[in-house]
Amino acid sequence: MNVASVLTQLRATTPLVHCLTNTVVPQITANVLLAAGAAPAMIDLPEEAGIFAGVASAVLINVGNGSSEQHKAQRTVALAARDAGTPWVLDPVAVGSLPVRTALARELLACSPTAIRGNASEILGLAGTSTGGRGVDATDPVEAAVEVAQELAAEHGTVVAISGQTDVVVSPSRTTRIHGGDPLLPLVIGTGCSLGAVVAAALGATREQPCPHDATVAAHALFAAAGIVAGRDAKGPASFEVVWRDALYALTPDEVAGLAAVEES
Repeated sequence: MNVASVLTQLRATTPLVHCLTNTVVPQITANVLLAAGAAPAMIDLPEEAGIFAGVASAVLINVGNGSSEQHKAQRTVALAARDAGTPWVLDPVAVGSLPVRTALARELLACSPTAIRGNASEILGLAGTSTGGRGVDATDPVEAAVEVAQELAAEHGTVVAISGQTDVVVSPSRTTRIHGGDPLLPLVIGTGCSLGAVVAAALGATREQPCPHDATVAAHALFAAAGIVAGRDAKGPASFEVVWRDALYALTPDEVAGLAAVEES
């Protein structure tokens, strides 16, 4: 599937994305999912979350800034999603530099995530080859994590996406680079976390004809294209956020494919 076909399917199916995400970004993530064409659900009560994982089209598990109760729910949901065949995304926020979430993310990794999305330092930290970045910010360049991402993808049968100035998506047999975005994008809170949710949405939209690599690329292309559009008119981070979210909503799948440069290697 190409970028346009994945995004067309996303808009046509309105996948229900079950998000167990960090306390900083639930509203931002929900708004971005709605703009992209998906339906958000934020259910992290342990007694309910596992049940809902079998109902949802896809699941996001984001380990950033969560409570002990949410961590319990995340463990339950990862197992439930795996057993139900529900595609799910692991977002290892600030993994490597903080011990509790690092241990949790590595535990969740054993539950076969469909995709992993993080910055270069988080991917290196998840693999145990780095102590992570500066909080949620990467201190390693994207290309430094590509080989490790390929090893993670091969070992766990997953897709690994590395976010940065140029995004890189790897799976056991493919490597794809997505060019686009804008320098203001990292200055808007929650963009990386919501990207993980949109990756889940794309995975959920394509469950009938699964190609996790292409779904992950399409989600990154949508963000990259919206960043290009927003960067043309924004005067700073606040106006960028508004124009960017409008672009996520307004861009057609063909326009996204035309704006974001996707390079297969």
